[in-house]
Amino acid sequence: MNGAPNGPTPPSIPPDGAGAGGTRIAFQVMADVTERLDRFLADQLALSRTQASRLIGGGAVSVNGVAGRAGRPLVRGDLVEVRFAAPERRRPLRPHPRDLDVVYEDEYLLVLNKPAGLVVHPAPGHWDDTLVNALIARGAPLSSGAGGRPGVVHRLDRDTSGLLIIAKTDDAHRRLGRALAARRVERRYVALVWGHLKGRVEIDAPIARHPRERKRMTVLATGRPACSIAEPVARFDVCDLVRVQLTTGRTHQIRVHLAHIGHPVVGDQVYGGGGSRRMTGQQRARAGAVERATPRQALHAASLAFAHPVSREWLVFKADWPSDLRPGLEAASADPELLARPRVLDYLGVFK
Repeated sequence: MNGAPNGPTPPSIPPDGAGAGGTRIAFQVMADVTERLDRFLADQLALSRTQASRLIGGGAVSVNGVAGRAGRPLVRGDLVEVRFAAPERRRPLRPHPRDLDVVYEDEYLLVLNKPAGLVVHPAPGHWDDTLVNALIARGAPLSSGAGGRPGVVHRLDRDTSGLLIIAKTDDAHRRLGRALAARRVERRYVALVWGHLKGRVEIDAPIARHPRERKRMTVLATGRPACSIAEPVARFDVCDLVRVQLTTGRTHQIRVHLAHIGHPVVGDQVYGGGGSRRMTGQQRARAGAVERATPRQALHAASLAFAHPVSREWLVFKADWPSDLRPGLEAASADPELLARPRVLDYLGVFK
């Protein structure tokens, strides 16, 4: 095979191929031995298989003028084309003052308890009102990050609340990123889910973009590896409160995995809407009350533990069940005294 380029891979790939001003790289297959398209691209562009698959899945790769498939075998004479978008002009990051619940801060990082409804970093539809914009308004230094995401070490969905690490220096960001990739950052979530888990369950199921609904993720054999461990900590009439530990961090991972095993998150309109319709009789009435009392997906990043990137001190942080989800938990438990306790998750044994 010939035509392999030298140098770094262009930084941005649009979902529908290259736009105006983009670049195009073409390869002619010259070898008699065939291989898959994703492996071919990984070899020729010095990419990982995952990166090659993302190029293909984003519509940026064609074979003989037809959109490529990752598993397509190549034969001698095939023309493989890769289209890269022209780099977009970076939007200025504007300050957007708002109160933030910072639970820890030093010169290298901060940990905050993100409220539901707050997008983490600028993106279409939310360019100036994100967590990053609020951090800029605080005036504290942030790591350079990537793609307009200064300081962002990991993310939470817009409507997921809880603990999040922000890096202030590039060195701290690199070290925290390596720790996250090596699974040395312990992240535990708490979710209210429909039905009852029989016990601790490990959900090892690859996740990919839904083939027809592009705003959704789904379990697919061709997806990226993803593993979650779910364990019930409290059982109520129609739902469980479960603790979930992540060993990977895919988009919507917990919500997709819990729905995949038949226990979607209460209040999740994308992956588990209409949970009360699964019930009958008195349980249906109780489930309806839980739904009405739950304003958004009942998912909360409740604890974080990691080694400080500079001092190596082991840091542990906890965030109790958020106030906007307390009515839903009360409706699920049918115990008004539960919410009177100052630390509900401690009382229920979430942090054991």
